[in-house]
Amino acid sequence: MDNYPVLIVVAPFMTALFAGLFIWIEERLSYPIVLTGLAVSVFSAVNVLLRVIASGTIQYNMAGWPPPIGIEYRIDLLNAMVLCLVSGVAFLNLIASYRSVQQEISDRTGAYYTVYNLFVTGLLGVTITGDLFNLYVLIEITSLTSYAQVAMGDRDRGPLASLNYIFIGVIGASFYLLGVGYLYMFTGSLNMVDVAVIIKDSQGSSTVLVAFILCILGVWIKMALFPMHVWLPNAYSYSPVVFSRAVAPLMTKVMVYVMIRLMITVFGYDYLFQKLQISDAVVWVATIAVLAGGIMALAQKNLKKMLAYIIVCEIGYMVGGAWLGNRLGMTGAILHIMNDALMTFALFLGVGNMIYRQKSVDLTDLRGLFGKMPWTMGGFVLAALSIIGVPPTCGFFSKWYLLLGAFEKGAYHFAAALIISSLICAVLFFRVFEICFFEPMPHGHENLHSHGIIEEAPVSMLVVSGIVSFFLIFAGLYSGTIVNTIILPFLG
Repeated sequence: MDNYPVLIVVAPFMTALFAGLFIWIEERLSYPIVLTGLAVSVFSAVNVLLRVIASGTIQYNMAGWPPPIGIEYRIDLLNAMVLCLVSGVAFLNLIASYRSVQQEISDRTGAYYTVYNLFVTGLLGVTITGDLFNLYVLIEITSLTSYAQVAMGDRDRGPLASLNYIFIGVIGASFYLLGVGYLYMFTGSLNMVDVAVIIKDSQGSSTVLVAFILCILGVWIKMALFPMHVWLPNAYSYSPVVFSRAVAPLMTKVMVYVMIRLMITVFGYDYLFQKLQISDAVVWVATIAVLAGGIMALAQKNLKKMLAYIIVCEIGYMVGGAWLGNRLGMTGAILHIMNDALMTFALFLGVGNMIYRQKSVDLTDLRGLFGKMPWTMGGFVLAALSIIGVPPTCGFFSKWYLLLGAFEKGAYHFAAALIISSLICAVLFFRVFEICFFEPMPHGHENLHSHGIIEEAPVSMLVVSGIVSFFLIFAGLYSGTIVNTIILPFLG
């Protein structure tokens, strides 16, 4: 079907509007409406991926206007994979989150579902568009809906976290928009492929240099690359769990995708790695990000905030890999987009299950939790082992490619940071395991195990956790197929 590319974005967008309308008619219908939209998006994204694998890049001209005049949806192997990832995670998260939404924001469920689907629409649009200004608009749709969802969280700290997020997000958006303005001033076009053709022979221009610096800084702020990460920990920690389960695996990964898209499609390898020669400096920044994220995570007493700092660390992995300037590093960075999204999603699913029953994820409140929530903890342990990089989980294989790329480049500092961060993650998670597995429950529940008292999360949450846990192993075992079928053909 020729309209699958547009359905990926339009289905969640239209159902978001209908869900908003039903707030005043029958609010309970908002949930099935938005879920249906995401189901259509997942189905369309999978079909598009299969078609791209079989037939190559898809070009879809919006409203029939050809580029560079009109907006083009251009889908290759990279963004076809990311589209499946975004739509799939968003769909599964919504299934798992029905009970959480009822518990956390029961007075605003219809409004939340509307904003949630608009957020997903923005992410999908960012991934699929081939137009630089349209990319800015869609990033801002994603950001605005993110600000709203963070503010819906913790009633005391959520609004302040959202305000901080807004201030820094506006700075990032302004940098990117200024960069696009310089590119348009120089090329007269906003289509990514068209811009790339025009600037190919003019890459010594100072205008192109300024445009690149502004665009890449804007994207780095949006993805929370250290030290531009200060908005992320509070935004992820104080937002509703239904949102943190989506934004943690998706927002930063989509921004990494945008960075790679700008690097490969718009500016090109020759410009970045031969004319600019800043890759070594960026890899050093990524190295510091990896270590700083891990060290800051060690200081946390709250599991959700600890995971937020681990995300800062993981961003360093992907940025460093992409800027190594070789196929192994870029392969590892792209593979880690998928793997880290799955791992982070699995971890935050576990956190969501804990919050549903425990109301708190302070480490001191998790004592003896394995006896109370064994299935939740089983999925959490598997996700943690994947973050650490234990084979055959998916986390091992992307780290392996990143290490190979670092050694090929001679970036031994980055390789050392990868290994040290894995050890830090091992310390972090085994500390959590010790508390959850071996320390007794407080308040007189020391004999919880012997009495067999189990208070698990609802079945919908456990089923989604089980599905994602399966994909942690599946993506690891079939990482070679993913690399050979999607990543290497994309890199050419």
